[in-house]
Amino acid sequence: MLVRLAERRATGALLRDTGVLYLADGVVVHAESPAAPGIDVLLTADGRLPQEQWREAMDAAGPGCRIAGYLVDHGRLSGGELEIRHLSALYDAAYFVLAPDGGPSRFRHGAVHWFGRVRPVGVADVERETRRRRRYLAGLWPHAHLDSAPPVRRRGARLPPVTRRQRDVLDLADGRHTPARIATLLGRPAFHTLVDIRRLAAAGHLETGVPASGRIPAAAGAPANGTAAGTATPGTTDPLTPDRTPFTVLDIADGRDVAVLRRLRDALEEHL
Repeated sequence: MLVRLAERRATGALLRDTGVLYLADGVVVHAESPAAPGIDVLLTADGRLPQEQWREAMDAAGPGCRIAGYLVDHGRLSGGELEIRHLSALYDAAYFVLAPDGGPSRFRHGAVHWFGRVRPVGVADVERETRRRRRYLAGLWPHAHLDSAPPVRRRGARLPPVTRRQRDVLDLADGRHTPARIATLLGRPAFHTLVDIRRLAAAGHLETGVPASGRIPAAAGAPANGTAAGTATPGTTDPLTPDRTPFTVLDIADGRDVAVLRRLRDALEEHL
């Protein structure tokens, strides 16, 4: 369906159980998933964009779907920084939206995203990056059930040392917080959190539920229930994330090559 929509230069939202891809003229302009922190979280969690400035942008530019442009025009973020963070959020959510067990797909013609125009990405690029990430995670630890189950820390005197980033994840691995929740609490992309979780599992820092045979119990691999992003009741909010309101997008950016940014991202991920 996604390929056909791209060929038809469709504009609207591709909805699955795992999230939503927003298209404009056949290219992907945004993605959201309940398994990944939204663009608002990634922009504000580290303090780079204060909460009051985010709310200011929402109030002033939200009804006109010019939040992205407002942040740049008013000097809150540079165009390059916003572009990189937007691409990070897009690819992060798209990984979950395009999951093999994402459920049936349906398309809502004309649906648009509230954030505004940044940089669109071709469907082929999104699909290729999703497959690359899936292979990358499988190479770290081939048991995908840890991507949705709340991780549990394993303590032992002979465990190998961890990085500071991994320690942040371990501190929240209490059997209650899912990987998606950990990513939101840390203000990090969900995929980066999954990388840390799989590396920690491979190093023995997490209870994996994998017996000596390496086979996963049937129930452990079951996907977590979730509601597609963008379908929540208006006015409801998460106390740990800023308010998000679905506005109408007025226009999109021209398509450009993202190969350079992708290579930069790959190099950074290799050093996580």
